[in-house]
Amino acid sequence: MKKVLKAGVGSVDISPGESIELGGYPHYLRHNTGIHDPLYASCIYLESGGQRLIMIAMDILFYSKKYVSSVRKRIRERTGVNEENIMICCSHTHSGPWASGRLDLEALEMGLRPDEGYVEELGGKLVELASDCAANTFEAKIAIEKGRCGKEQGVGGNRRNPEGPCDPLVWTIGVQDMDGSWRGCLVRYALHPTVIHAESTVVTADYPCYIREYLARTKPGMVFAFAQGTSGDQSTRYFRKGQSFDEAERIGSLIGAEVDRVLNSMQLSSEVDISVKSRQIEVKLRTLPSREEAERSVEAAKKALDEVIARKGPYLEEQNASLVLLGAEDLLGYVLMKEKGERIDLLEDELPAEIQVISIGDARIVCVPGEIFVEFGLEIAEKSLKTKTFVIELANGCLPGYVCTEKAFYEGGYEADTSLLTPETGRIFVDTALSLLE
Repeated sequence: MKKVLKAGVGSVDISPGESIELGGYPHYLRHNTGIHDPLYASCIYLESGGQRLIMIAMDILFYSKKYVSSVRKRIRERTGVNEENIMICCSHTHSGPWASGRLDLEALEMGLRPDEGYVEELGGKLVELASDCAANTFEAKIAIEKGRCGKEQGVGGNRRNPEGPCDPLVWTIGVQDMDGSWRGCLVRYALHPTVIHAESTVVTADYPCYIREYLARTKPGMVFAFAQGTSGDQSTRYFRKGQSFDEAERIGSLIGAEVDRVLNSMQLSSEVDISVKSRQIEVKLRTLPSREEAERSVEAAKKALDEVIARKGPYLEEQNASLVLLGAEDLLGYVLMKEKGERIDLLEDELPAEIQVISIGDARIVCVPGEIFVEFGLEIAEKSLKTKTFVIELANGCLPGYVCTEKAFYEGGYEADTSLLTPETGRIFVDTALSLLE
């Protein structure tokens, strides 16, 4: 019997109200003073051969696994779609509201948590969005292809080492109806949305906003979703020309143009197989230093930052020194919380970790929680038996810190010091993903 692909697409505004705290920059307790551009949750529903899939991508920093579990259950009750066949991921914009536990020292000490009203409203919107997409389907065609846009265009690359590993691939899922009209698009790109920095107090999706705007001009009416690739060590830091909305527009427009080119070259098909596998895995936690060791690390990092400021060192040097201090402070925060016997939400709410593999035709999408170094995403793609394999991070939950390479873990620095995970975590993720892919 011939398979008929059905799809449903939609999006909803998830912008927070005024005065709700924005996440992403420790030491900067920012509260929303306005909306530069709306934040969206976008959904693509697919059905083929009796298999059903829901993919939701949000313009938000983190979304806790405990909230994912609740939303999945409610969507299943409304639509009948299996919970493991629902993927919910984040763009990781640093200019959106909190929807997870915190890592920063101030938050741990002050007991800061997400706005309960916003989180409850967001969950309801996601359930309604997915339910509407599942209920309002059309016969569809789909394709998954890749483009390229990277540091050669001054867009982004490795933030620990500008010559280090990076992932410039612009993976694009395109959905049309049978009349050839573009109905939906999901773009995966590995780059921190941190062009707009801590001085800003307005809501923005950062550079993905401008991918959306570019495609709204070239493909009017098409629903756009943005998913983050393995960008734990990927940012615009050494490649951007500033930290303004003009720069975010330049970067987003370059990526948008490449997405548009990929869409225009696609050969779409209405006959595709869909399947989903997932596995819960336990991860080991690092041994924390003593309080005295952690305090010495903070003092050393403060001294190094003060020296850079005193001699008026270059901006990037000051920023890197500041990040080392933030990592040391986060580690001290964990030590103090453990000492007091207090709950660390990002630890208690996110484990075990879920690895999910989505198959759409000849493409494989590996979905992992947390912030993952690009090396692991590249390895999964390289070792997969399917050439169309890519990884989405911050999917179906967060983690208590970065998944670093062993080299980065022992070198130290912000990503390593702010993580409660061991350097073996990345290897566990890769091995589990490859097992599911086989």
